[in-house]
Amino acid sequence: MAEFTLPKNSKVKAKGKVHKATGDAKRIKTFKVYRYDPDTGENPRYDTFEINLDECGPMVLDALIKMKAEQDSSLTFRRSCREGICGSCSMNIDGRNGLACTTAIEDVKGEVKITPLPAMDVIKDLVPDFTHFYAQYSSIKPWMQTVSPPPSGKERLQSPDDRAKLDGLYECILCACCSTSCPSYWWNADKFLGPAILLQAYRWLADSRDEMTGERLDQLEDPFRLYRCHTIMNCANTCPKGLNPAKAIAEIKKMEAERIL
Repeated sequence: MAEFTLPKNSKVKAKGKVHKATGDAKRIKTFKVYRYDPDTGENPRYDTFEINLDECGPMVLDALIKMKAEQDSSLTFRRSCREGICGSCSMNIDGRNGLACTTAIEDVKGEVKITPLPAMDVIKDLVPDFTHFYAQYSSIKPWMQTVSPPPSGKERLQSPDDRAKLDGLYECILCACCSTSCPSYWWNADKFLGPAILLQAYRWLADSRDEMTGERLDQLEDPFRLYRCHTIMNCANTCPKGLNPAKAIAEIKKMEAERIL
């Protein structure tokens, strides 16, 4: 029998802590942040943080850094470049997956609710476990594969037109915002590769220098690995880089069909 309830230790039950803004703050923004520490054995909770916007940068990541520095040093999240390049600070903000470093506080009306990316195990607080996601990435062999020897003393060249085919593919930063917004991935993450990995797979299928197209398509030809995508476009709507994984998946399906006909 299918069970559609959360495990007991996953239910948000505990009443969270409240961290008030200090000083004579006039512009206060309230954040509700998901907190979970497996070492305590306690259920997750939501802590409330009040942030003085006059003493904080404009982005959600600025608020999180301020919370950690001034209100609760145990708050845990990932971040690195702060420029929307590395994808480290991906999380769910006000019900939408995105990067904390490129999400403006003023764009979220009212209270800001922050949780980890959905459909992933949580290591602590806002830090999801990417182990399975990276294993899926590794499975598509995301590097150039060739059988012919390279030109003597030269790089493997491609025309400007062939290079242009990679635009909209190579920019992916593997933040997993798209995959974790996909219902097919929520239900079948053990078998479905998801939008991010399939976008990366097409990046190599579209590369004129790669010589393993047939082998790559063989590996993707599977009812679950590829065909769980139903093109609902959540992935394209949530991608912080403005990419379109659904289109890349459609191109893979087209290549699979063309080699049969």
